Amino acid sequence: MELGRLEYLQALVTEFQVTDSTEAKEQVLANLANFAYDPSNYEYLRQLQVLDLFLDMLTEDNETLVEFAMGGLCNLCLDKTNKEYILEASGVEPIINCLSSSNEETVVSAVTTLMFLTTPRSCAQTTALPVVECMLRFSLSANTRLSNLASIFLQDYCSPPQVEEARNLSKHTAVGIPLPKD
Repeated sequence: MELGRLEYLQALVTEFQVTDSTEAKEQVLANLANFAYDPSNYEYLRQLQVLDLFLDMLTEDNETLVEFAMGGLCNLCLDKTNKEYILEASGVEPIINCLSSSNEETVVSAVTTLMFLTTPRSCAQTTALPVVECMLRFSLSANTRLSNLASIFLQDYCSPPQVEEARNLSKHTAVGIPLPKD
């Protein structure tokens, strides 16, 4: 008998929760992140609390779990309900923390997610001075994907005074966020 969509996603969540295998957890989280790409799965993923699972995984030591969780959130946050949930669940701070990852995919997903989460209500958080400073550094990266994305962030989501303030502050402080490995 074929499982329905909800039952299949529930089976994945259950497998993630009960397995002790790191490799299995990584594979399941990758699958859930891929399912998060399809809007027809949004309601099921909310029902199964997968957004909380993704948010919880952002603080893991395992870089692969963080990468897949960040990718899943990035896929989900274009939806208005999911965006509001992430904002209400204090999800911006752990996403900002992912900007310091050494994993390029995690950083790219974090920047993109911050873009998608920026609203008039959330912009004070998503474009806080440390974030703008970080984007200035990323905009100078030799990594074209990252530099282009950071430049778009600065141009489309930050005001000129914010960017200028970050530029001036960066001249006087040592910014310690490392660039991701190429």
